[in-house]
Amino acid sequence: MSRIPGPLFGLCLGVIAFLGPLAIHIYMPVIPAVKQAFGLSDALAQATFSIAVLGMGVATLAYGALADRLGRRPVLLSGLGLFLLGSVLSAAAVTVPMLVAGRVVQALGAGCGITLVRTIARDAYGPERLVKAIAYLTMFYTIGPMISPVAGGVLVDAFGWRAVFGFSVAAAAAITVGVWLVIYETRPPGEAGQHGRVLRGYGELLTQPRFLALVLQTGFATGTFLIVASASSTLMKELLGRPATEFGLYFVLLPLGFMTGTMISSRLGNRAPTETMVLTGSLVCLAAALIQAGLLLALPPAPLMLFLPGAFVTLAQGISLPYAQAGAIGTVPRLAGTAAGVGVFVQQVLGAVFAQLYGLIADGTPRPMIVATTLCAALGVAAGGAAFVLSRRDGKAGVERTAA
Repeated sequence: MSRIPGPLFGLCLGVIAFLGPLAIHIYMPVIPAVKQAFGLSDALAQATFSIAVLGMGVATLAYGALADRLGRRPVLLSGLGLFLLGSVLSAAAVTVPMLVAGRVVQALGAGCGITLVRTIARDAYGPERLVKAIAYLTMFYTIGPMISPVAGGVLVDAFGWRAVFGFSVAAAAAITVGVWLVIYETRPPGEAGQHGRVLRGYGELLTQPRFLALVLQTGFATGTFLIVASASSTLMKELLGRPATEFGLYFVLLPLGFMTGTMISSRLGNRAPTETMVLTGSLVCLAAALIQAGLLLALPPAPLMLFLPGAFVTLAQGISLPYAQAGAIGTVPRLAGTAAGVGVFVQQVLGAVFAQLYGLIADGTPRPMIVATTLCAALGVAAGGAAFVLSRRDGKAGVERTAA
């Protein structure tokens, strides 16, 4: 008999989803303190941040496949244990290599939450409620970048940089206890031992055109957001001469836009076809990028020209992302964990690639941002359009496929 998840189960999943962005973004105010404490160069200090992002992205591939083979609960608890160990190592670091090692272990552990909450949600809530569940979890995921830099700054100023990792230790311990008590094994019993080799699962997914189109769309949507976020930071300071505090206040518009989009997805749920909503979000994203381009080319740059269209970019992402993720996970249900891992990996890697593309062509003017966001948003429409066309060709438009 399948178990019915209660409110505490959903809350626990939400807190796990909060772990990944909290681990990454809470470290931002630590970078200058670590640089001063260890006498690091700017590049090496930044590397202590970026190596964690890379480690988390790579880890998502392993967690998805392992969860399909070994079960959700043991893999999730193992990942939380790694996060706890990495936090302890980082807090106790007396050398740069020890700090980097701790950050890598912490990031490898945090990758479990990003991947497995979606897989567990699909197991527990079923295809009918998956979009709403993912929208709910995505809202928790969005809270991290909104509050963690502020929390990290307060801890650094009041107690020093090691306090941030001390907080991470306490948070990881509390979350691990919550998972142990509340999260039960959700993998369907019939799926155990039926997955064969890990690479075979990847190969099966990567031959599914619908899966590829959906995960690519999430990557292009994330890339558009990261370009807007990073470019706005540079342009606010270097072009407009605005202080960091003002940037922070305007930046709130971006996660608010995303939360609004996920609320729309949550309200619509399975009443809207997956591919239709993914294409709709892609088109809204491209429209926002084009409007921003027109404003910046026609008028003197102003903060609202950066952040108001940016809010619609993130709103579009909030609309399309839950549907695209639910559809990708449901393409081959018995490989749901592997699909979630691949999806998160593609999303993070493509996002990072396009953010770096902007960095390579940035020249202190809005034009590089215009080029990069328009290109990335257009590719998102192409991927979303491909998924839509495939659904019409196959006659299977819907929230999710439930047949293997």
